[in-house]
Amino acid sequence: MNKKALCIGINDYPGTNNDLSGCVNDANDWAVELGKRGFSVTKLLNGQATKSAMVTAIRGLIGAAREGDTLVLTYSGHGTWVPDSSGDEPDGRDEALCPHDIGTRGPLLDDEIRTLFAALGKGVRLLFLSDSCHSGSVIRGREDDLDAGGPRARFMPLEDWMSEDELPRGIAQAPRVVSGLRRTGGDLLLAGCKDTEYSYDTSFQGRANGAFSYYALKTLRERKPSNYDVWFNAIREYLPSSRLAQTPQILGSATARRFGVFE
Repeated sequence: MNKKALCIGINDYPGTNNDLSGCVNDANDWAVELGKRGFSVTKLLNGQATKSAMVTAIRGLIGAAREGDTLVLTYSGHGTWVPDSSGDEPDGRDEALCPHDIGTRGPLLDDEIRTLFAALGKGVRLLFLSDSCHSGSVIRGREDDLDAGGPRARFMPLEDWMSEDELPRGIAQAPRVVSGLRRTGGDLLLAGCKDTEYSYDTSFQGRANGAFSYYALKTLRERKPSNYDVWFNAIREYLPSSRLAQTPQILGSATARRFGVFE
């Protein structure tokens, strides 16, 4: 059985005025944790994470896997949306990840990711951890580690990467998140928030991170959860909170949710 991971972190979005701070730290933190757990890790950071490179790396990760293998894909960066062209989205939008070169190559659409995930072989486990970015209901979660100051949403407005003549008309430009990706082929999706919320880029104890990634790693290390459901419930003790109005999501079969974490 092989364990392989791809960790993507993008702070730098040239020409958009929408750079982030904690995404590279997220990717590096996931890579260290996964490395300790026996994973062979590949990273794509900032300029390395072009759309073409992301597609190639995801395709390679999935295509090389064999029955019994465990795969992990982590993404920290902006999320965005485009008008749905295939008619498969009730809200009229395709959610998307934002590669480093989104300004010239466009986003990586959920439809494209589903196609990549559909190549997953029988008996291969895949966990997709998406920490990208609207604000939902607020409950009181713990904020012990959160620094003062305002968190920043990991959402890329269309007008910041799309030309004026391409901007959609008649569709309200509410922020969308990539957590709306449908599960096809992969075992589990752990996402930072609902479709209707933001995921936040912020700072903890003087260091920039995504809120979801920070609390996911914190609970993983401190609680040593026995399965994904237990881990997810631990994360939900922290999110959403009064300053971080994001509700993490877990999507997958009941069986997959009871798998041992990263096993």
